[in-house]
Amino acid sequence: MKRILFVCMGNICRSPTAEGVTRNILLINKMDDFIKVDSAGTHAYHSGEPPDPRTCATAMKRGVDLSDQRARKVSPEDFARFDLLLAMDRDNLEQLKRGARPEHHAKLGLFMNYATRFDTDEIPDPYFGTEKGFELVLDMAEDAARGLIAALQRQK
Repeated sequence: MKRILFVCMGNICRSPTAEGVTRNILLINKMDDFIKVDSAGTHAYHSGEPPDPRTCATAMKRGVDLSDQRARKVSPEDFARFDLLLAMDRDNLEQLKRGARPEHHAKLGLFMNYATRFDTDEIPDPYFGTEKGFELVLDMAEDAARGLIAALQRQK
């Protein structure tokens, strides 16, 4: 069993989208017994809150239900519990590196490094933007999730 944690700043836009999209793809491909996903934020701004309503609405248009998710902050235990901790951008990756003991650094990376259609390593934060930004996050998360799952399948 592989455990993957998706991480952004507040855990209400990008990382819940990554979690939901990846979970859906795993379910469709009957891989959800082998790979478990979760999400968290590097900051506790929104702990206990559901994802941003715009995030939920955009995801739901594509059949991805995020309503059961609640924001939480990355905990020290997460570094041992998860096999991969994938940040949505370089700033949050740096936050993870500062919080992780050196033996966990190899588990840290950027989610977009698994993407095949986008030539960027960061998913932009849509929080202060328009609906288009939330659509872009979903497009990028779908691409990176497919690439991540393919990479994990090759590792078997």
